[in-house]
Amino acid sequence: MSQAILAHVSSASVRKDVPVLKAGYVVRVHQRIKEGEKERVQIFEGLIIKMGPGARAADKTFTVRKVVEGVGVEKVFPIHSPMIEKIEITKQGKVRRAKLYYMRTLQGKSTRLQDKKGSLIEMLYAPKATEKEEAAEEIEAEVEEEVKATEEAVEAAEAPVEDTPATEETPTEEAKTEEKQD
Repeated sequence: MSQAILAHVSSASVRKDVPVLKAGYVVRVHQRIKEGEKERVQIFEGLIIKMGPGARAADKTFTVRKVVEGVGVEKVFPIHSPMIEKIEITKQGKVRRAKLYYMRTLQGKSTRLQDKKGSLIEMLYAPKATEKEEAAEEIEAEVEEEVKATEEAVEAAEAPVEDTPATEETPTEEAKTEEKQD
């Protein structure tokens, strides 16, 4: 009987607007914070390193990790908490484990995860070409044109030269030495 009551109460507190979350996703959690009489929304953005256990849907949690000024910060959020305003998925990382505890020991570039190719999230948040990238593309095009021009010049220089008949005979070395003796 008590299990039925618990199931009924927990099903009433389950939210319908929660996205499907997995380890490796980068999320932005909008959490309501009460400070005295005021209430504000604080955003915590980081990598989901663990989806916590939960016998019932209302008990599920997820752990989000981010690094602030060289110090790792982890927060455990209940998925169906009324204090969470919304959860945004910004990236979907390609991972092969359910728990990413190894991310705690990594530093620098090794902490990056490869994005899933062709995912809806990646297409929505695809970075726009920056001015530097556009300038690099223009320089590449100019370099390709120069390479083609030099290749054409080399081909023209290597082309066989046709012999043209000479109108005058060129004096040979023997004729030159005879002229000098005279």
